[in-house]
Amino acid sequence: MAAANHNHIANDWLPTNRIIMGDCIAAMRELPDGCADLVFADPPYNLQLAQDLHRPEGGKVSAVDDEWDKFSSFAAYDAFTRAWLAEARRILKPDGAIWAIGSYHNVFRMGAAMQDEGFWILNDIVWRKANPMPNFKGTRFTNAHETLIWAGKSEKSRYCFNYHAMKAMNDELQMRSDWLFPICTGGERLKVDGVKAHPTQKPEALLYRVLLACTEPGDLVVDPFFGTGTTGAVAKLLGRRWIGIEREAKYVEVAQARIDGLLPLEGGMTRVSQGKRSEPRVAFGALVEAGYVRPGTRLFASGGKHVAHVRADGSLAMGDKVGSIHQMGAAVQGLPSCNGWTFWHIEAEDGRLEPIDVKRTAWRAGLGAIAA
Repeated sequence: MAAANHNHIANDWLPTNRIIMGDCIAAMRELPDGCADLVFADPPYNLQLAQDLHRPEGGKVSAVDDEWDKFSSFAAYDAFTRAWLAEARRILKPDGAIWAIGSYHNVFRMGAAMQDEGFWILNDIVWRKANPMPNFKGTRFTNAHETLIWAGKSEKSRYCFNYHAMKAMNDELQMRSDWLFPICTGGERLKVDGVKAHPTQKPEALLYRVLLACTEPGDLVVDPFFGTGTTGAVAKLLGRRWIGIEREAKYVEVAQARIDGLLPLEGGMTRVSQGKRSEPRVAFGALVEAGYVRPGTRLFASGGKHVAHVRADGSLAMGDKVGSIHQMGAAVQGLPSCNGWTFWHIEAEDGRLEPIDVKRTAWRAGLGAIAA
């Protein structure tokens, strides 16, 4: 279809949860503008292998020597990269993002092309391989990592990042930009007649982290280099919609069978941890009018050193001074600002003092029950 018609295609037309067989650039051109929340791209690396690789005992190393990874020159590879990146950026929503993975053979050229295209780079992630292939010739360092580039569609994109989910996965520590995963081996490695189905199959753990970090349930993920379908498999598991594009029929067959045999997580199992910023904003006055805190209630701070009274409009009074829970908390401490939700405490039924934030939590829970 003509590019001029892209904006008029309804997104409900999209071939979601399907593999499109064909050239990635041509297939993306058939998708409407701004339809995707995330693009995950694992393009050809252009390894430029001039000869076979052999182990010390003489055995041939199973390397990438397929036609799809061969380009006549760096210029040809760069033109291909710019073309698929342009389509990837077009199909992304304004707040969409892209993840692209590569090795030292191509990632620097790809990163420059991404910036030239208008993407805004957010992080480069180092996938450190727990079990890398050794350098059999002993002429270089063992190549033990690949690089992922995470970028927003533009500098102004309000991209999705589930920070608290990543922190929860990492024992409440901030997730770093170096990720340790093994390469595909054993039962995860897909094979056909005992031979690897694809030479560069990515581990599911890698895609799991990417999709959990940067998408929400129901989001659309497009993978223009689908291969054996790791992106689609993880997307299905996590309740994300997906579109895979793959030109090799042998990979399409393996990917479809893999995804068809996978059951998605149920209901709330796809939820992730959220921070306070993602929760509905609540004014203290809303708790007063809803009866969670009564006018005249005493609030305490610093073990009872400071006492304030709740007024009918949700403001606090201390003598002749009146202000919000935040203003009054800051005033008594002589600070420019204060989180009144944790500074002020209310007396519980058993006499204990607890932060007034527990009342906000109860209010939100009640609101959620009504919505359900």
